[in-house]
Amino acid sequence: MQPPVTIIGAGIVGICCALSLQERGVQVRLIDRGAPGQETSFGNAGVISPWSIVPQAVPGIWKSIPGMLLNPSGPLSVQARFWPRMIPWGLRFLGKSSASSTRRVADAMELLCGPSVMLFRRHLSGTGHEDLVVDSCYVHAFRKAEKASLSDLGYAIRHEKGAEMEVVGADALHRLEPALSRDFKAAILIKGQARARAPGRIAKVLAEKILQQGGSFVSADVTALERAGDDGWWVRTTGEDISAQKIILAAGVWSAALLKPLGLSVPLAAERGYHVEFPHAAVALENSVMDVDAKIVASAMEGGVRVAGSSEFATPDAPANPRKKALLARQAKAMLPDLEMRDVRFWMGRRPSFPDSLPALGEINGRPDLFAAFGHSHYGLMMAPKTGELVADLVAGVVPNLDLSPFDPGRF
Repeated sequence: MQPPVTIIGAGIVGICCALSLQERGVQVRLIDRGAPGQETSFGNAGVISPWSIVPQAVPGIWKSIPGMLLNPSGPLSVQARFWPRMIPWGLRFLGKSSASSTRRVADAMELLCGPSVMLFRRHLSGTGHEDLVVDSCYVHAFRKAEKASLSDLGYAIRHEKGAEMEVVGADALHRLEPALSRDFKAAILIKGQARARAPGRIAKVLAEKILQQGGSFVSADVTALERAGDDGWWVRTTGEDISAQKIILAAGVWSAALLKPLGLSVPLAAERGYHVEFPHAAVALENSVMDVDAKIVASAMEGGVRVAGSSEFATPDAPANPRKKALLARQAKAMLPDLEMRDVRFWMGRRPSFPDSLPALGEINGRPDLFAAFGHSHYGLMMAPKTGELVADLVAGVVPNLDLSPFDPGRF
């Protein structure tokens, strides 16, 4: 019997890699210091969107960055000690913001995001928890009606690729989502989406499926990867060292630190995101709703209404910024005036972000049998299932009939 493929990181990406390998008859072993799916993938806004295919770097973004940084209520902040790393990362980011680059990246994002709803439903099939993914629209809500334009590049790209979208005015918007503030005067409805009712529980359910199918889970903190001669690897942990023949590195932002001793440097930043969750919300939402001005997303969850947002660049181990709780709570109330604020819960996670919004996928050059599956930025939940499919094929020796060069771990 072949030894199991070792997957470092049991977030939603590692979990989907494991499920896809099991579908191909490959044994798997997951290693993580925490419970499966309870880190970065736990706290996102729950949007599962085949049409979230527009990268963060778009034409003209350079004009808005100074204002976002100077506004204490803005969606972007940088920790002071992170600035020396932020400058080279930011220059790479801006270098990807031309219209032609945006379109190339969107093509690659479509490959990963396109089948997300279908693949999540396939993974959840038979678990008894299929209702954790529900159909919805993605509502982009605007306070100024004239800004709701399908001619903007991001919406034009979606339209060209077949997205069904509709511009609606204030009355239609508030019939659709009565809880929204009347300050919103228009919206763009992106159809053919789904939303997760509990991203953390989806991960927990799928992790249990992996175990039921014969996979294993090791609770340990991985400290180093070392090549074991010409065949295989040693995974050094805070517990026992583990011998592995093939490794998938799906440790999110922490992947960079494991690669550095191997002589590999990648521009992976911890782009921290926050959410507040209101367990006694007293308002209802049928869809995931983005306040385009504040750049926050509200969605109904099993635990209440969750409002998520913020891009805060900082070192991964920096403590959460407590000011974000008050800011998000205030923005949530402006978005949903009747929101009940009691017992609000506060959370912070670390998005693993490359400057081009694309992950690193595939075997790492010069490191045989070490495969990358990290760096999914804002899109980890929706990119995870197709990532699992592609990486599982590569590990199993099947070369997909697709251009995977945009995801090359060595592209930087």
